[in-house]
Amino acid sequence: MQTPHPSPEELGLVRVRLDIAYDGGPFSGWAVQPGRLTVQGALEESLAMFLRRTARLTVAGRTDAGVHARGQVAHVDLTREEWEGLKAGHAVDPSLALQRRINGALGRVLGDLTGVVQVLGVSAAPPGFDARFSALWRRYSYRIADGSKARDPLQRAQTLWFNEDLDVDRMNAGAAELLGLGDFRAFAKPRERTTTIRTLQHFDFTRLTDGVININIQADAFCHNMVRALTGAALRVGTGMEGPHWMRERQLAGVRDAKSVLAGAHPLVFEEVSYPHADDLRERASLTRARRVPAVAAGAPL
Repeated sequence: MQTPHPSPEELGLVRVRLDIAYDGGPFSGWAVQPGRLTVQGALEESLAMFLRRTARLTVAGRTDAGVHARGQVAHVDLTREEWEGLKAGHAVDPSLALQRRINGALGRVLGDLTGVVQVLGVSAAPPGFDARFSALWRRYSYRIADGSKARDPLQRAQTLWFNEDLDVDRMNAGAAELLGLGDFRAFAKPRERTTTIRTLQHFDFTRLTDGVININIQADAFCHNMVRALTGAALRVGTGMEGPHWMRERQLAGVRDAKSVLAGAHPLVFEEVSYPHADDLRERASLTRARRVPAVAAGAPL
């Protein structure tokens, strides 16, 4: 009997993990879009330059236009011949050879934007690895310079300049009520046949020594626009426009209205993604697929 999701090994392929960082400013997000510059599109075009074929990437978390990444992870499947051929007859690790080739090809693809995407590491993935479905959690950060705090112009492309003063304690009190398993429909852009049930593991605000507020937010997965919607709601609480319980009340009511405002995309950074021990990768992927089947069918980001 044929398995619904045959492994790369069963297909005679080598699954390769790519660790990626990028400045999202010039891009229309991660996912390929006709006629637009995207991170996935640039990477796949770079791979095609030396593989001489189309190679599709699967990513841990699809980011929106303008969103950055320090710890993005993706995978691509290569034939055994392609993997071994990367050495080109030299005594070199195929992982290192592939990293060098992709980064070199990215320079040709991106031209004047060379350097906005970097493949930081390449490795042959262990059996059962899936960049998307094996992930345990994803973590983002977000920077806000509020009120009259000194604003560093060198950080303007990664920091929200917010004119009003924010009360970090109020924001933390409101955010704490959202932790755990819940329906985040009020803080997402739902798509047909997708689930908005997520487990929010961390959501906190810290004022750094330079006065900038750093948001740390982590979940098993995120709905479309979820981080920016939560941040926009927290800003209303931080200014005193809404009470500390307001975000929880909206979550329970599933409300989306004129107060549902997205915070800007440019300060948002995909920081890291976590995976289980190698022995548990396949089981984790199977469990996640079972929960996300409707979402997968609709092509929604996780």
